[in-house]
Amino acid sequence: MCKAFSCIVDITGKKVTWKLGVDSHTDLVKLAGYKDSTADPKLMEFAKIEITPKNDDYLNPDKWVYTVDESPAPIWIGREHEYACRKAHAKWQKQLDKFIIRHPIVHPFKLTAPEFGTKQVALLKKWDSVGDSVGASVWASVGASVRDSVGDSVRDSVRDSVWDSVGDSVRDSVRDSVWDSVWASVGASVGASVWAYTGSFFKIPVWKYVKHPKGKYPYQPLVDLWNQGFVPSFDGTTWWLHAGPKAAIVYSITAAELKGTK
Repeated sequence: MCKAFSCIVDITGKKVTWKLGVDSHTDLVKLAGYKDSTADPKLMEFAKIEITPKNDDYLNPDKWVYTVDESPAPIWIGREHEYACRKAHAKWQKQLDKFIIRHPIVHPFKLTAPEFGTKQVALLKKWDSVGDSVGASVWASVGASVRDSVGDSVRDSVRDSVWDSVGDSVRDSVRDSVWDSVWASVGASVGASVWAYTGSFFKIPVWKYVKHPKGKYPYQPLVDLWNQGFVPSFDGTTWWLHAGPKAAIVYSITAAELKGTK
């Protein structure tokens, strides 16, 4: 599978083809107008290149590694081609930085949550109303919106970073705090919370499948709750808010009651 940053460099080293959000070398070959018609390293007119973080983390990349993504490689590939590709990569990074929001990954259950009150109820109500406006799942909304802007590779890397750091732990903690019979109905809502938090690392002009003011992140109420130390779960009838190291239920309210709050 191709990774971001992917590009095509020609034999002269003067033409480098790339596009933010396009990770596939097959698509880049078409975009450049080449025909991928030979595997003979003596006859190749272009080379397929990747420049990726060694730690595979686009939020906090360490060393950017240059790789010729084909074997055998063209016999003509050299340092001048790497230099040209790294110049293109620098331009790609500037474009990517317009979409990436780099902030620390927060584990909500490691925070000391504030005293629960009307502000949290208001945020939960907004989160509930956003859920009502989502034509597809939060996962589908975040996944498709980010993919269309920055491509699969960057999206998947950030997703993995969040889920590896906090996502699985949050799901497990909430699961341990509720009955198994309840988890069957609330598990998806907890996953939606993690996906909504994951989306907060991106600045996307238009988020798919959800009604929202232009330029606003539609899932911000969840992010605000998360950053205070609260994670909501929902079984289709009742909302719970979990907090603390054991993800204890600190508040519950039916959806009907929540809609009636001021």
